[in-house]
Amino acid sequence: MNQTNINELLELSRSPVAVKFQESAPEGVSRIDAAAVSGCTYWKLASEGQTFFTEASDHFGCPIGAHTHGVDLPEETAQELEGLVGTMVELQYIAMEEVPGIPQLEEPFGVAVYAPLADASFEPDVVLLSGTPFQMMLLGEAVHAAGLASDGATVGRPTCAAIPAVMQSGRATANFGCIGNREYTGLQSDELYFVIPGSKLNVVAEKLNTIVKANRELQSFHRGRIENQN
Repeated sequence: MNQTNINELLELSRSPVAVKFQESAPEGVSRIDAAAVSGCTYWKLASEGQTFFTEASDHFGCPIGAHTHGVDLPEETAQELEGLVGTMVELQYIAMEEVPGIPQLEEPFGVAVYAPLADASFEPDVVLLSGTPFQMMLLGEAVHAAGLASDGATVGRPTCAAIPAVMQSGRATANFGCIGNREYTGLQSDELYFVIPGSKLNVVAEKLNTIVKANRELQSFHRGRIENQN
């Protein structure tokens, strides 16, 4: 999965997370011990080393995340989602006309499997990476070199919508991370995300090797110009 290569090249402090959606529970993988208060909490747990799967009910605690993942919500949770969206609109955090355009998984939700990329025994649908702007700059240049750059604008809210967006487009995208995601995952103020289609990870890793070497040479070149100017 080129996990080691990507980690070494980017010097990531957080493990990339592999996510896969499938109809039923995978063999040899346990269901999450307890449902989390947010769907992106599962990203944090996987980044910290846990491998597990979730069922639809494990996402009921996060109406927004459940919506983006195509989870059928019970009436009470659906009402909570409506109320949460209403609050966001009232705060002018989001406009009502934006809501229908929020990406959502189209296939019926069965289970979601999460694992640190290094431990993933499956080809992920998406790989979630987080790091500093400099690290994500390098990754973004590798994505561009691989011909996988997204045509859309880079946004944050809701961060979990990046998963269906990438799965549907087949292209990678940066994501600034929304306030909810940052609170639940511990993403720092100087960190952001890149989400890459799992099937394209190897080609991105190959391009990243070239991009990192090129940036080192260019950095020396630009520093030399500054020193000569002084």
